[in-house]
Amino acid sequence: MPSKNKDNKILISSKSEKKKIKSMIGTIAAHTRNMMIGVTEGYSAKLKIVYMHFPFKVEIKGDEITINNFLGEKIPRKTKAVNSCKVEIKDDEITVTGIDKEAVGLTAAKIERATRIKSRDRRVFQDGIFRVE
Repeated sequence: MPSKNKDNKILISSKSEKKKIKSMIGTIAAHTRNMMIGVTEGYSAKLKIVYMHFPFKVEIKGDEITINNFLGEKIPRKTKAVNSCKVEIKDDEITVTGIDKEAVGLTAAKIERATRIKSRDRRVFQDGIFRVE
């Protein structure tokens, strides 16, 4: 049960010493810590746009991210930003920011996955959007 100390610290404890209960307490503590850091500082992820063969364009319309001309494809690839994440594009760098660590990571992963190449050799076709930071 969470309780507040005089030192403005949150104490998460349980009467049980079972392994499963201890792991749940650790999970609750980690989520609480991530929420506090997210609200005070925020989280960010940086992605880099890399192309060797066809220059492609990334656009943002609301919460939808569109990737045009990826490997010369006529149909644009699309993905959506999760929750309240803000996506900004500057030159060849994409920055995803937000207060929820999971949402920022998931949005960055969705953008990276949208440019995944399936049918060609990865050693030759190194185009895509990759997480840098």
